[in-house]
Amino acid sequence: MVTAGKVASRIIGIDPGLNVTGYGVVECRDDGVRLLEAGVIRPTRRPGQNLAERLESLFQELQGVMEEFNPQAMCLEEVYSHAAYPRTSILMGHARGVICLAARLARIPVINFAAKRIKQSVTGNGNASKLQVQRAIQHFFSLARVPHPPDVADALAAALCYVNALRAAGDGRRSARRQGNSPGRTPAVARSGSRAEVGSRK
Repeated sequence: MVTAGKVASRIIGIDPGLNVTGYGVVECRDDGVRLLEAGVIRPTRRPGQNLAERLESLFQELQGVMEEFNPQAMCLEEVYSHAAYPRTSILMGHARGVICLAARLARIPVINFAAKRIKQSVTGNGNASKLQVQRAIQHFFSLARVPHPPDVADALAAALCYVNALRAAGDGRRSARRQGNSPGRTPAVARSGSRAEVGSRK
């Protein structure tokens, strides 16, 4: 289990969704936080496909990400239930349950954060807009453009929220520091050539 004062070396942030799930994998180092890969998982959709099949597709794709990067912690945004859209919350709950199960089977601890806390951590404003979060993530990782779709930025924001929380509790530093660009390094959301722009899976 990850404890305060010791930041997991690799953290995966997840923005759950049944149609699109954002993910972002970061690595903590003494000189800052490095972005390894970020993208989206789009469960396969076919005519006549039922909910269980779509959840299975999400589960398998997420397993692939975790097997490739071996994160030591997973960060998730807590489910927000809106009275006007109860069905959305229910579908989100299905996706979130599958994601938590995948983490549990891989023995990866899951850390939950409220949406307002995540936004506060990365932008300084708990009511920040999607675009403000995207721009904050772009600035932090020195990206050439804002992460798109917004699910990618939300996933990375969840991971950074955890890094910030542990570092503040462990050694008094209030936030993660950007890692300086090494000579010849071109910041990108996904590793060059490995995924389509933001690392789209499926």
